Amino acid sequence: MNQNNYICYEILNMIKAKLLSKKYGELKVLNEVDLQIKEGEIVAIVGPSGAGKTTLLQILGTLDKPSNAEASLTINNTNIRALNDNELSKFRNQNIGFIFQFHQLLPEFTALENVCIPGFIANRPKSEVENNAKELLVFLGLSQRINHKPNELSGGEQQRVAVARALINKPKVVFADEPSGNLDTIAAKNLHELFFTLRDKFNQTFVIVTHNEELAAMTDRKLKMLDGKII
Repeated sequence: MNQNNYICYEILNMIKAKLLSKKYGELKVLNEVDLQIKEGEIVAIVGPSGAGKTTLLQILGTLDKPSNAEASLTINNTNIRALNDNELSKFRNQNIGFIFQFHQLLPEFTALENVCIPGFIANRPKSEVENNAKELLVFLGLSQRINHKPNELSGGEQQRVAVARALINKPKVVFADEPSGNLDTIAAKNLHELFFTLRDKFNQTFVIVTHNEELAAMTDRKLKMLDGKII
């Protein structure tokens, strides 16, 4: 491979991980996982419970760290392993969005306020963050629910608020852990289609842990895990 080709290859890869291992005591949950995910790609991670899917997602999302010193992780051309805790928190806030099965909205805040929180943490101007949040909520079909609190929203609406919150800082990568696990069939289908709409609009990379076969089949690539490895 010549140098020019190598540079092009580097630009295309949003995530590169090598030799990711994780142990809890004597239990090895991840076993030297290697993977590469391209910019704008939507990838599903599937496999039985206990295969290591969520642990892998948490490490890729910088919420956890590998157990082994030789592991490496690069996201958006940044060496994650070289960052200290403060640098890592800043990088995560600016480059990564998270969507979980349980939306984790703060019950005392409105939909708008929940979406704004990561933007305020990033010290962005209040008016800019609020305007971006409103735009996202309108884009996600929640224009009439902006000032509603989570207990006034349906499950699907709550999850869309969580999606807006994940997107408020225009992250390069969105990590989702069983994002439609708590939704009915119609709401889940709408959420799945939304991921592809967002990718097409913002060219974001999605890494999704799911047991939903329909969602996995829609993605650009499906990675199957078993016993802490991608097979």
